Parts: sequence; structure tokens; C-alpha cells
Amino acid sequence: MTSRATPEQHLRDLARLRRVRDRIDREYAQPLDVEALARDAHISAGHLSRQFRLAYGESVYSYLMTRRIERAMALLRRGDLSVTEVCFAVGSSSLGTFSTRFTELVGVPPSVYRAQAADEIAGMPACVAKQVTRPIRNREAQVG
Repeated sequence: MTSRATPEQHLRDLARLRRVRDRIDREYAQPLDVEALARDAHISAGHLSRQFRLAYGESVYSYLMTRRIERAMALLRRGDLSVTEVCFAVGSSSLGTFSTRFTELVGVPPSVYRAQAADEIAGMPACVAKQVTRPIRNREAQVG
């Protein structure tokens, strides 16, 4: 994954990054950290972080948190779990960090989102609701 890599090596490196991203997509609720992801990909954590940002425009941690927030939004829309239950169900270990990141991405705290979500998506098919309510990636929600 160097700037002097051959085209074949570059493709292999991109495939490695894609496997890391796919693992995050599958295992977002598991305790994942950059070091473990890098170790499993057979590269250093710093190198993974730099290359992931170059390839996908955001850090590994930011990508993981976005996946967790997307899933949390779906669980909160269901309405049968508390914010704390949702926090732990999506793999966050800190309610405070989860709430802060949720608010940054979505624009409102999880408890407010949960209360508003039912009205916003009433009668909307789940596949459409998922697209309409997807959090903004690569930029933070504007705080009013």
C-alpha cells in the first residue's frame, strides 16, 4: 500500500482494505478496534488508518461508528428498546460516547430521535425509511 506499488499490488491492497471494510459492516456490534483489524489484515494500525482514509474518505473508527449509528437509528425507530439497550446492542461500550456521536451525525440526541422517528416514517416502507434516515457521512450534521 505504498505510493510506489505496482498496479497489481495496488489492487491487492485495495482488496485488503475492502475486506477490512466488509468485516466492519458484518461485525459492527463486536468489540472492534483499529489494532485488531490491522493485525488481522497483516499491516500496522497506522498504515491501515492512513490507507483507509485515502480509500474511503474517513477514518476506520469513523466508519465503524457510522455503521453503529445507522443500526441504532433502525433500532430506535422500532421503539421497543431503550437508548441504553440500543447503545449496547450496536457494540458501543459507552453511553456517553454513543450519544455524543449519534448527536453529531444525526443532529439530535438518540432519545429525541426515538420520540420523533415514529411520526417521521409512519406508513413508509422500511427500505425507503432506511435511505431517507441514513446519517450524513464525511461531514457532521449542522447543529442549529
